[in-house]
Amino acid sequence: MKTKLNRRSVLKGFVGVSLALPILEIMGEEVLKESNRAKRFCALYTANGMSHPQEKNKIDQWNWYPSETGRNFKFNESTKAFEKLRSQVSMFGGFGHKNAILSDPHVCSDMWLTGAPFHDPKPGTYNTISLDQVIAQHTKKHCRQASLVLSIDNGVGFLSRTGTIAYNNEGKPIPAENNPRNVFNRLFLSSKDSMEQQRVLLKKKMKIVDAVLDSSRDFNKRLGSADREKMDQYLTSLSELESRLETSEKWIDIPLKQQDFSHLDFDYDLEQDPAQFYQTMFDVITLAFDADITRSVAFMLNREDGMGISNTFPLRLGLSKDHHGLSHAKDKKGQMDFAKYDQFLSGQVSYFLENLKKTKEADSNLLDNSLVLFGSGCSTTHNVKNVPTLLAGGKNMGVKHGSYFRRDGERLNNLYLSILKSMDIPVNSFGDSTKELKEGIFTYQKA
Repeated sequence: MKTKLNRRSVLKGFVGVSLALPILEIMGEEVLKESNRAKRFCALYTANGMSHPQEKNKIDQWNWYPSETGRNFKFNESTKAFEKLRSQVSMFGGFGHKNAILSDPHVCSDMWLTGAPFHDPKPGTYNTISLDQVIAQHTKKHCRQASLVLSIDNGVGFLSRTGTIAYNNEGKPIPAENNPRNVFNRLFLSSKDSMEQQRVLLKKKMKIVDAVLDSSRDFNKRLGSADREKMDQYLTSLSELESRLETSEKWIDIPLKQQDFSHLDFDYDLEQDPAQFYQTMFDVITLAFDADITRSVAFMLNREDGMGISNTFPLRLGLSKDHHGLSHAKDKKGQMDFAKYDQFLSGQVSYFLENLKKTKEADSNLLDNSLVLFGSGCSTTHNVKNVPTLLAGGKNMGVKHGSYFRRDGERLNNLYLSILKSMDIPVNSFGDSTKELKEGIFTYQKA
């Protein structure tokens, strides 16, 4: 008979690291039932808005937005993939960022998770911290990786054509990764030899970082105010790098949860099979959540204004135009095809949610212990009001689903604040939020 692993004592058992471990069966039934479950967050962004057909085309059944509010709403053709998850999803209408109305509409993806005042930024700033990174700051002590930042394209892009939806504490864009195989290899593959190599490399890198930080601090004393500000930003980046390296070294000797990777398929053709790309990336995210490697993910499914390879995906699926072209369509055929691409994306997100639901965790599942936000920064092209928004999961966070909430003019950051509260993040505001949502969906104790 195996000796039970004590949940608390093991935190100090691995090379002096005081960090939480995933809930394991060896910890015993009482721990499985009583231990606080990990709370996770994943943001999924799609560009160019969603289908909102003109009345003249008489295809309202393809509207992304339901026609009826409350619990009796019906999913339309482009969202019917969520029907089987009805009790675990909620849709929101009328929400948006107040600052988006005052800004260039093309920055809607830059500000989707921030709501920052791009029309009147503070001097020297680019953006503000994104929702996923606020969560990452509070959950990183429990994880090997503070967050995963993913996208259809690698890097950060540029203002108004961003390739990432994640922004750090200084509002600077965090580079995204776009190769599922590379992400998987970095997170999961290890051996005794490679771990020793990692340890040597990490220690070497840490020494270099320490040396640079020390010399930079001395150099900083001789600079004027403007240069000191630049150096301060530089030092901040180095400090963040040092923290990441230190965290990586602490986790080297802690074994990952045993998992089955046999279903992963990295041999997809991105141009011929967009679905396989998304599903593979979603599989990697699910595995990362299951192993408690991270509790915060931001994934940009496609980019604004025809940027990146995903703009051609509708054509690969046999539709009439590329993604950006469909978003501008006014004719019946074009608007129908735009809705069909929404239907495709809904299917991919539904695949992810179902995987989370199928993945058991203690006496529950990953979906009940995760909040998944899916939406866009505009409703239709260049219209930043009434942005399409869907929230899924979080049953064990007190979130009650199954309704379509319509609140014209409601601030999106009020929803984000309520998400933070549901995850027990100790904040009283987020961006330009004015209140926590009082609707029945959130049942945590209001501040």
